[in-house]
Amino acid sequence: MSISSRGPYGYSKMEKEDPEEASHRRAQFLIYKALERADCESAQARRPSFLRIRFCRLKMRVGKRLKRMRKGMLLTLSQSGVGAYKQKIVKQIKRSCMRLFRLGESTKPSIPHLLI
Repeated sequence: MSISSRGPYGYSKMEKEDPEEASHRRAQFLIYKALERADCESAQARRPSFLRIRFCRLKMRVGKRLKRMRKGMLLTLSQSGVGAYKQKIVKQIKRSCMRLFRLGESTKPSIPHLLI
């Protein structure tokens, strides 16, 4: 590159760039951009967001409670008759849903309805 002074805002004539140098410079730029993009993506993948972690924990907790509720309903179905089943299952579903959404915490110990 040759620079000649033609005044404070004068342009200078540049030498023609070698095509091999131009392709090499372009390849370096593309490599730099690809590495920068990969670095950015890996940084995001390394640090999971706080909301994602909380949502995952919530899903696990809800899943465990639903599993426990299903087991309780199957136990009630197997131990009670069809007539008494409707009343007991409605009470149990209501209590399980309230526990699931923490609408009402029971102060008495959790004893099955069949033993009371």
